[in-house]
Amino acid sequence: MTKRLEREPETGSSTALEVVVTRDPHAIEAAQRLRFRVFGVEFGATLPNADAGLDTDAFDPLCDHLLVRDTSSGEVVGTYRILPGERAVESGGFYTATEFDLGRLPALPGLVEVGRACIDPRFRNGHVLALLWAGLASHLHERGYEHVMGCASLPEDGAADACARLLRDHPAPPEWRATPNRPLPLDGADPTRRVPFPPLIRGYVRMGAVVCGPPAWDPAFRTADVVMVLPMARMARRFAERFQRAA
Repeated sequence: MTKRLEREPETGSSTALEVVVTRDPHAIEAAQRLRFRVFGVEFGATLPNADAGLDTDAFDPLCDHLLVRDTSSGEVVGTYRILPGERAVESGGFYTATEFDLGRLPALPGLVEVGRACIDPRFRNGHVLALLWAGLASHLHERGYEHVMGCASLPEDGAADACARLLRDHPAPPEWRATPNRPLPLDGADPTRRVPFPPLIRGYVRMGAVVCGPPAWDPAFRTADVVMVLPMARMARRFAERFQRAA
C-alpha cells in the first residue's frame, strides 16, 4: 500500500520531491538505509543490523512509513514512521514504552505514535522537513487522530539543561506523566542556560506539544529522550493552516 500525498520541486532547485505514505517493503528498506546513514554513521548510534547497513527493529513492520523521495532518482531523502494506537495495542505496545512507563498515555483517545524522523544531510535546508510535517499532518488529519506521541531526542552535550528548560516551559498535565526506565539525572541542571533545542523539538513546541516528564538516557543512540504529546486540537493555528494548504 502506497499513498502519494504531494509532489513539488524543491525550492530553488529542479529536484522534484514527492511525499508518500507506504508499507511497501522495498520502500521501507530504503528508509531504513537512510536511517542507518544518519543514526549509525553520522551520529554513531549502536544499531543491531549495522552489518547490513540498515536501521531496523520489530516495530517497522507495524508502522506506516512517511517518505520524501527524489522522483528523478527514487532516493528517500526524509522519513518518519507512524504507529497507530490500535495497531500498537494489537501487537504488544509502542516503541516509546521500551524507554518509559507510559502510565495513562496509551488511553488517550485517537492516539498515534511517530518517530525515527531523519533527513539526508544534503537536504537539510528546511524544505524537506516542511514536507515531512505537511505530509504527516495531512495523514493524521485524514485518519482522524487526536493525539500524537513520540520520543524526542536531544544530544548528550547540554541535554540535562535543555530537558530542564523543556519541563519548565512546556509541561504536560500531571495525568500524562511518563516515567523513564533509565532516567537521565537532572540534579544541578540549569533551565536558564540557553542550550539550543534540535530543529524537531523546536518545531514540536511551537506547534503546541508538551513534555510528559523527565528524560530517559538512550545508551545506543547516546541521547536524552523525552516523551512529547501534541493534541491535534491544540496545534498552533498558524501551523495547522500552513499544513492544510500544503496538503
